[in-house]
Amino acid sequence: RTGSIVDVPAGRAMLGRVVDALGVPIDGKGALGDHERRRVEVKAPGIIERKSVHEPMQTGLKAVDSLVPIGRGQRELIIGDRQTGKTAIAIDTILNQKEMNSKGKENETLYCVYVAVGQKRSTVAQLVQILSEANALDYSVLVAATASDPAPLQFLAPYSGCAMGEYFRDNGMHALIIYDDLSKQAVAYRQMSLLLRRPPGREAFPGDVFYLHSRLLERAAKRSDQTGAGSLTALPVIETQAGDVSAYIPTNVISITDGQICLETELFYRGIRPAI
Repeated sequence: RTGSIVDVPAGRAMLGRVVDALGVPIDGKGALGDHERRRVEVKAPGIIERKSVHEPMQTGLKAVDSLVPIGRGQRELIIGDRQTGKTAIAIDTILNQKEMNSKGKENETLYCVYVAVGQKRSTVAQLVQILSEANALDYSVLVAATASDPAPLQFLAPYSGCAMGEYFRDNGMHALIIYDDLSKQAVAYRQMSLLLRRPPGREAFPGDVFYLHSRLLERAAKRSDQTGAGSLTALPVIETQAGDVSAYIPTNVISITDGQICLETELFYRGIRPAI
């Protein structure tokens, strides 16, 4: 026991690093540079501290940017069955920021945080390789709670990543956070709750599983000019079972987010990719 509330390192020193859910580096590049520590659980900004979303966040996907553009400070859900290219859309979005970020304009640069929850270690390693080969790791942070990590770490990882993204939001910069995926976080939370003997509800999830995701996604916001005009854009990912969008977790997250990018297996198999 540390006797303190969970906090994680945050700051520019995190860029280009791979850390676990507690912010401990797992990429073998040594200790983190100068950083501050931020609480993992903080309240989302209030209405007065916010501003309406007005700056675009280019994903690099024509289907999204031309028809349903995403703004900086928005929450857009990526939902679909397994193997429909959900992670690919998220990774493309990170890679697409390279051109904008290379201009060196601080007010346009978009820092990226990628949170991998319950994924295979090989998948995370592959992802790190893709980002480093494209020189996209320079403006990205990876938070990994893999399938072999205990449930509490998988539950905590999205909040840790969010705290790291909030550093940029609160200092007048722009950040993008990807939660891949929140279905696995909900499963880890269900496992913890059942072990703690909390009464199960629909699909054996605990009653506060809605609050689990709402308090996380409400932290993505566009700040007002008085509070620095920074933003945090969220792209949560949800995996459906056989296209069932009306299951418990998908309906919850759909109601919390501002819009959805829905992927269909049928389109994917017909060769239409991204299968939006």
